[in-house]
Amino acid sequence: MGTAENKRLVEKVDASKTLKERFSYWADDAVWTNPGTTRWSGTYRGKTEIIEKLLKPVFAELGELGTFTVDSVIAEGDYVVQLAHVEGRKTKKGIPYSNTYCNVYRIVDGKIQELIEFCDTELITAAFGK
Repeated sequence: MGTAENKRLVEKVDASKTLKERFSYWADDAVWTNPGTTRWSGTYRGKTEIIEKLLKPVFAELGELGTFTVDSVIAEGDYVVQLAHVEGRKTKKGIPYSNTYCNVYRIVDGKIQELIEFCDTELITAAFGK
């Protein structure tokens, strides 16, 4: 796939309505890395681990999802960089969690192979604890 197709792939992921649809665009052995020292920092390997050990625990603690907005998408070769932010997101305890993101995707053979998610890690700790 070329740069334009890779960019469209990430845009399709963002337009997905369900977790199943979203992960249909991911390689089975994909890797998701959250840098830092938060309780969810680390590297998650494979779709099952990403969903079970990262996404489900995070979303279980959210009371309001808010609105996710993509600010820009930049692509070159196998890499797609997405700048985005969330407004109106809160934990179940009512703590605001409206973060900003720089997501770096690597696309291989038409599937997301890797995501490195950069965000405000101090905000994660303030909202969710250590």
